[in-house]
Amino acid sequence: MKNNIISATCVAVGIALAGLFVFLGLSKNANKDRTVTVKGLSTRTVEADHVIWPLSFAIAGDDLQMLYQERERISKVIIDMLKARGFRDEDLQLGNTSVENKWDSYSYGQRPEYKYQLNSSVIVSTDSVWLVVRNNGCQSELLNRGIIVNSSEWQQDYQYNGLPELKPEMIEEATKNARAVAQKFANDAECNLGSIARASQGQFSVESDEYQPWFKHVRVVTTVDYKLE
Repeated sequence: MKNNIISATCVAVGIALAGLFVFLGLSKNANKDRTVTVKGLSTRTVEADHVIWPLSFAIAGDDLQMLYQERERISKVIIDMLKARGFRDEDLQLGNTSVENKWDSYSYGQRPEYKYQLNSSVIVSTDSVWLVVRNNGCQSELLNRGIIVNSSEWQQDYQYNGLPELKPEMIEEATKNARAVAQKFANDAECNLGSIARASQGQFSVESDEYQPWFKHVRVVTTVDYKLE
């Protein structure tokens, strides 16, 4: 009888200990899986470091040879004006030239006055961004010389090429901001903030300012999972 009581007691103790170990194991695993997902934002406003600016023009006539000669004259006037305003030879180049036969392309109504229309351009491609900004109104000077160019600041392609150098500090800032958010969550939940469980870097976006396109808005959002202890 005494042996049976001892045996039953041992079995009961074993079952209790096993249950305790299971409980502790489940609690540990549950805490191990506790995480919080937060996002961190970093933004910068930077100046464009390159711009492409096409000054396009069109001339009409019946003699192709004369049209090409006129194209050379107009291109020289535009280039000379731009150089007088501070642009360098390496900033300027002639764009593609195309010719359209207006008599072949019309289908009804009165035939166009001139048979051919020649389309060409002078293209500014430069790192001197502010020189372009300051000369946005130069087409009025050309108009006084009888040259009509299709050019506006909205046709200018302002570019920013410094993103590789900017990325590390922006990612660091976004991650720091994400941790601050996670720490606030941990404080509110009355627990400790642990290490990073997972992290993903969002895509960098570079957008032109709506009214001043030579300014670029750079943005990145990181998503980070932190362990809660």
